[in-house]
Amino acid sequence: MAKIRTQLSTGLSGLDRVLRGLMPGDNIVWQIDSIDDYLPFVEPYCAFAREQRLHLVYFRFAEHPPLLAAEDGADIRTLHPERGFEPFLDEIHATINNVGRGSLFLFDCLSELAADWCSDRMLGNFFMLTCPYLYDHAAIAYFAVLRDRHSFHATQPIANTTQILIDAYHHGGRLYIHPIKVQHRHSVSMYMLHRREGEAFVPVNESYIISEVLDGVPWSRHDAASHVRGYWSRTFSEAESIQQDLDRGLDRREEAQTAFRKLLRMLLSHDEHILELAEQYFTLRDILKIRKRMIGTGLIGGKSVGMLLSRAILTRTDPRWATTLEAHDSFFVGADVFYTYLVQNGCWWMVHEHKSAPHEADNYQAETARRRLLAGDFPEYISRQFADMLDYFGQSPIIVRSSSLLEDNFSNAFAGKYESVFCANQGGPYKRLEDFLSAVRTVYASTMCEEALAYRTQRGLLGNDEQMALLIQRVSGTTYGNLFYPQAAGVGLSFNPYVWHESIDSKAGMVRLVFGVGTRAVNRSDDDYTRIVALNEPQRRPEADFDEVRQYAQRRVDVLDLEANQLTSYPFEEIVDRSPNLPVAMYASRDRKLEREQARRGQAAAFPWVLTFDKLLTQTDYVADMAAMLDTIEKAYGCPVDIEFTLNFVNAETYRINLVQCRPLQIQGPGAITEPPAGIADADRILESYGAVIGRSRVTPLDWVIYVVPAVYGNMAEGDRYTVARLIGELTRLPALESGRIMLIGPGRWGTTTPSLGVPVTFLDINRASILCEIVAMNENLVPDVSLGTHFFNEMVENDMLYVALFPERAGHVLNRAFLEDPAPDRRDALLGDPEPAAHALRVLDLSALPDKRRVILNANTLAHRVICYRE
Repeated sequence: MAKIRTQLSTGLSGLDRVLRGLMPGDNIVWQIDSIDDYLPFVEPYCAFAREQRLHLVYFRFAEHPPLLAAEDGADIRTLHPERGFEPFLDEIHATINNVGRGSLFLFDCLSELAADWCSDRMLGNFFMLTCPYLYDHAAIAYFAVLRDRHSFHATQPIANTTQILIDAYHHGGRLYIHPIKVQHRHSVSMYMLHRREGEAFVPVNESYIISEVLDGVPWSRHDAASHVRGYWSRTFSEAESIQQDLDRGLDRREEAQTAFRKLLRMLLSHDEHILELAEQYFTLRDILKIRKRMIGTGLIGGKSVGMLLSRAILTRTDPRWATTLEAHDSFFVGADVFYTYLVQNGCWWMVHEHKSAPHEADNYQAETARRRLLAGDFPEYISRQFADMLDYFGQSPIIVRSSSLLEDNFSNAFAGKYESVFCANQGGPYKRLEDFLSAVRTVYASTMCEEALAYRTQRGLLGNDEQMALLIQRVSGTTYGNLFYPQAAGVGLSFNPYVWHESIDSKAGMVRLVFGVGTRAVNRSDDDYTRIVALNEPQRRPEADFDEVRQYAQRRVDVLDLEANQLTSYPFEEIVDRSPNLPVAMYASRDRKLEREQARRGQAAAFPWVLTFDKLLTQTDYVADMAAMLDTIEKAYGCPVDIEFTLNFVNAETYRINLVQCRPLQIQGPGAITEPPAGIADADRILESYGAVIGRSRVTPLDWVIYVVPAVYGNMAEGDRYTVARLIGELTRLPALESGRIMLIGPGRWGTTTPSLGVPVTFLDINRASILCEIVAMNENLVPDVSLGTHFFNEMVENDMLYVALFPERAGHVLNRAFLEDPAPDRRDALLGDPEPAAHALRVLDLSALPDKRRVILNANTLAHRVICYRE
């Protein structure tokens, strides 16, 4: 016999008649003045579920009295929205999915969620993600929201998404309802005001009663007079009122402290370490000032917090920094804007599925989500604010920088994982807005790039609430003709991990300095070099003489070409020629030897300038300022720090430093130092190097060596070299290798984008390696790029990877090619199956399979700049 389907009901027959019955998938939202207005509808609904033996789930999360008790027979699920939006949403969706189709659901009043998430917009996003999910499961659900409590950011998404929206009122001791929306049903009196009379709901026909009940109810959510400020705006308005009273001399210090701490969690971070620093160095006035530069709501992200906090530390510690620092000119796009962008463009489910089940979600789906993010639309009110911001900047170049919630914090740097996009910001208003929106989409889409997802997976962060805020900064610099750039830029580390001389003090810090836009300082430039400065020995260079200085000096300069409307690079000589009034002597030195040689030969004078930064380092306070800056911030943070900066001279003697980024440096301690045994036979020495060694000292047995044979690789076509890089990535991810200690040895630079200079792997290909060795063998003019302060360096640091540069032709350096090219321990073919022809450039040595079973030991002493790898 066929099962008779239960007729769905609100439990109130009269209400059923008004609504023309309930349909599977109906979400019913009650707009109420107090929780007491909700109860007359909740109780019959629950009684109906009990009588019909339907599964009723009650989601309990608000502070108001419970709507149901345990004895009412409902399945009560207690939730904790204060733990974050995504965990809350995940638990609700999992429950809906697990209890099966056709179940009934009851939610506490949703209005309290806006307080938990400090955002009406996120309340709207929650409903837009939950209502359709309930609909797809043929469920019936009751919700309530407090009337005139929320901005349109919450009310519009709720009204647009729900199937049924009803206003409920108590007036004169009577209960009234006013249906606002009833989807797919209609009657001649459905949308009239109704009064409850016993079980019936009777249309109210008397105009005087209707006028009394609806008196003061806003008739339009779009009208300025009926505009309701949401939780975010109300909270900041109350804080502004407190600050104004303090300015007038009223004693509201206790209220100010409470408001201050509340705003820190709304705006800056939930990380206790960051909050502790923020309480020490920020004031309520500072937080209100940040709010005035915000677009949207939500946290401003790690990069923005690091920049603002480091500046506050400096100016609170020493007033002189107020004049030494260039004022930042920044705007902050709250993380809620990103979440809304995901929801409104249909990307949230794809992103969420990849986070919750990364092994089931394939790369194709991640790429599909990334493409959709690149093509999305922004809410009109956000686009208007973007346009207003661009009007403020005019045609000054700006940069759109990622500032995710997990970025630049005490546990994870995310260095280079997310995009930052320069906007030359030229053209008319429409062109500039379109370029800017494209830059924002690019940053948002980078959350789904392969390297970012792999980084989060590797560090156990894939399930964390990772939202993307944005930091919009005016680019620091000056216009020279149609070029725009800062005179100097770079990266500073308060701890110097590269000590190439005994006089250098690691704790004094270092800077990696470039001329022009700082992209060459944070990215490895395969065709160029940077100036590494030990702050306690600024004149001591790794190079032996000026010939080497000239050979390893920066040759190309990154600039914003305003005519081409893009970031590009030009030779330094061309930059000087195109930049009138540039104080070139502050940054470059004349090559006197070259000038004398040309004069002796009667040759036309060639460009004599070499970028050494000598005058800046020796005849100004720059070195002292950078050392003091790094030391001050490190002491406040309680750990080494990594900063990015620009520098411009405003006259012949005065400069301004623009501190544009600061984050904790995830540096390891020096590690244990043990001398290698004496008398190691030459045949047992696999590798030995003295010089560029970066990382933690260690003594460790090795399990695998992946060796790129220089003689073979050097004769390969470019396409084959990319194949070698891909195969290395495949090898390091094999189960047989991924849990072992791997040493990579190869010619030239690892991670280069120019295969003629090294092996073009991505960091994702090699992030499971423990030791990275670069053999200086690709090109006689190529030296290892120590890469201090670059994104590549930060990734090595975070992975506790040891970096070694090996010069085979130098005295004392050893590369045992006979051992490395011995076919006995080589498992390349077994691991790769039927390998491609390019694989013959690789050797994959299984060190546990050596015939005599002797272990291979790596002994690295980074303070002594010595590494030896040998057989026991």
